[in-house]
Amino acid sequence: MKSTSHHDERIAQMTFASVYPHYVSKVEKKGKTKAELHRVILWLTGFTEEELQNTIDQKLSFREFFEKANLHPNSSKITGVICGYRVEEIQNPLTQKARYLDKLVDELARGKKIENILRS
Repeated sequence: MKSTSHHDERIAQMTFASVYPHYVSKVEKKGKTKAELHRVILWLTGFTEEELQNTIDQKLSFREFFEKANLHPNSSKITGVICGYRVEEIQNPLTQKARYLDKLVDELARGKKIENILRS
């Protein structure tokens, strides 16, 4: 599956606040907690709880969200397929970061050990 500029721009303009409830719902349906979700998001982005809440309250786009983020040095170790894309092969840096987040949420929902999700 090939990424397109239209697809990349759609992700860039989407607000994190609009996707966040879906992340919560996905992990809670599988018996995980919002706190575990936050741990994964905070690990990837370098945000504090307060900064994460501010990004939600301010309805930041994914572009703005990841501009404020300080991606974890081990984020490049996130590999695999999500939404039909191999995350390690995505060319657009912003789309790749968004897919990193999607992949981590998916791994949490599927019951992967938190130590493995956090690439520690």
